[in-house]
Amino acid sequence: MTHLHRGHVFHISGRPTVEDAAQSLVSIPDGVLAIDDAGTIVYCGEFESLPGDLAGGEIHDHRPGFLLPGFVDAHIHFPQTYAGDAYGGGQLLEWLDLCVFPSESRFADPEFAQHAAEAFCARRIATGTTAAMVFGSAFPHAQDALFSETLNRGLRVVSGRGIQTTGPASAAALITSEEDAIRLTREEIDKWHAADTGDVNTALIHVAVVPRFSLAVTTRTLKDLGELYDSVRDRGVYFHSHLNENNRPGTGEVATTLAEYEVETYLDTYDGKFLPGSQVGGKSFLGPRAILAHSVHCQDSELARMAETGTSIAHCPTSQQFLGSGTMPWKRTVASGVNIAIGSDFGGGDECLLTRVLGDAFKVHISEAGDDGVSMHPAELLFTGTLAGARALDMENRIGNFDEGKEADFLVIDPSGWPPLAGLVNHGTRSDDPILARDQTLFGLLMAMREPAIAHVYVQGRRVSG
Repeated sequence: MTHLHRGHVFHISGRPTVEDAAQSLVSIPDGVLAIDDAGTIVYCGEFESLPGDLAGGEIHDHRPGFLLPGFVDAHIHFPQTYAGDAYGGGQLLEWLDLCVFPSESRFADPEFAQHAAEAFCARRIATGTTAAMVFGSAFPHAQDALFSETLNRGLRVVSGRGIQTTGPASAAALITSEEDAIRLTREEIDKWHAADTGDVNTALIHVAVVPRFSLAVTTRTLKDLGELYDSVRDRGVYFHSHLNENNRPGTGEVATTLAEYEVETYLDTYDGKFLPGSQVGGKSFLGPRAILAHSVHCQDSELARMAETGTSIAHCPTSQQFLGSGTMPWKRTVASGVNIAIGSDFGGGDECLLTRVLGDAFKVHISEAGDDGVSMHPAELLFTGTLAGARALDMENRIGNFDEGKEADFLVIDPSGWPPLAGLVNHGTRSDDPILARDQTLFGLLMAMREPAIAHVYVQGRRVSG
């Protein structure tokens, strides 16, 4: 049985860069998604042009609602499920010490971790996040709970246990020996990577190698993890960590990393060049399945190297404001050619709904100084929250838009569920220019959306429930 979902379709078609997103924006006011029994999109277009062989499918009429691709969160923290809006820690390193490490340590309790996994997955559904790169807990039983609950809900996830082999006393419960860091990571890969189907090309569950950041591990950890990662690259395992987040003069994360490792760039520590003078000490983690969160204070050479290797950035404007970390320069970063996806970074960020995070991106970048300020096109916002995330996860051939042959991850947005959105959609001023009017509708939809307007969430054509 083919399922026909009817509504106003918005998506970014093809394989554009963010700079070409506006030219690839598709808007179909009376559109339809036709989805086969395998959860694959077999048609996306005008309802009146639906091919005759599909016309007998079961119709799900969502009008006057909207159909959007599922959101992809390129950076979110599972063990910070209850750490959002934490006050008293100041900027990044102080916040970790006083707020986050103690909160994450509570996941040592299996019952607490299970409760958090349920809440985390329910929150993902409520916010329409169908796929995510998830920074995981240090505790294997907590990761088991996350993966199991994700499968129970039918969501997509890439995650790995947070690896720490050094740190302050507040992180003692999260720190393992060098040997256990490698053993536990290998065990997680063997147990959970593509565990649902046995094939990384069809699986919903994937594993990443996730050192917290360079200051949380040693050169030995980086060397041993690099060798482990090199041995599992061909199995489609991911790499995820933080890069160039906070550069407060003298005591920020960036300055501290450069001083402790005695390297030329922060990126060198992930690129196998973590010995003094940026000498090679091991294998590189960079590549198409590597995502580095923040990248606020990158040198030009770092951006060029990420673009060269196909490494993606998870841009987290909400947490960068919350922790005073600064502004990732949009024009400069885009010009480097690196792929930029959006990340909520909850609980460093205080918002899980990615349209709110995209709203912060719009506000931050239009406020950059002088010629650096840019008013992001609504198609660029939609791209960054959907197709760019799929690209960062190396799943662009499977998800991210409504091109035929892709898996049907999508959201049904019902404006009546959130009256301020309904008012904007129904009564907001629109230009006489049809292209500008289209863009105004999409911008208003993204900016004014709140969770109550997300009526239904589908993954592989199956409705998931919170």
